[in-house]
Amino acid sequence: MRYILIPVKDLSLAKKRLAPLLSQEERMRLALAMIEMTFAAATRVQTIDRIAVVTNYLPAMAFAEKYGMEVIKESNQTSESASIDFASLEVKKRGGRAVLRLPIDLPLMTAGDIETVLDCDNGTRSVLIVPSRDGTGTNAILRRPPDLIPSHFGPGSLAKHLAEIERVKSACTLITLPRIALDIDRPEDLVVLINEGVGSPLSDLLAELNILERMGIRA
Repeated sequence: MRYILIPVKDLSLAKKRLAPLLSQEERMRLALAMIEMTFAAATRVQTIDRIAVVTNYLPAMAFAEKYGMEVIKESNQTSESASIDFASLEVKKRGGRAVLRLPIDLPLMTAGDIETVLDCDNGTRSVLIVPSRDGTGTNAILRRPPDLIPSHFGPGSLAKHLAEIERVKSACTLITLPRIALDIDRPEDLVVLINEGVGSPLSDLLAELNILERMGIRA
């Protein structure tokens, strides 16, 4: 059985590095829109058995129920790595043999992109990773079994995960997927989203918020 696992933290804390550009209310609007897009993409995937959301944030639980997802409730949130490792153990208890972690801030990701990652899973002990756009982060990671290696999300996570993979002598595949590679973390990421996500709800939201004008960029 394969799981998609989506971590969601308290959105009042979301995307603080965008604070110079967006107000807290605007950052929450952006985060809520990305949750909707991520959940919608995940539920359209045909080759996954179950989807779970790990969170203690009540609105995220409501979103999960709306989309028919399982909820793994945390007593507290210390870091995304801790959340994913806690939830991966719970997934394993529920019969999961592989878990694909997807964050909510991949605004160009499609169900087809997720299917591509899952198609690379050959059922053996291994790790699949989709690196971030700059080649240093871990934007998607599939582990078989779910607790094969611990998580190290944050700056330089790809190198840390590769070191863990080497430590346990596991097979590893790096997959290049441009839409999954874009995560929203810095103001310049919003410019990429506007340029590459024309017509998407998130691009329309950013246009409504006059992001390019705020950054002094001519459309």
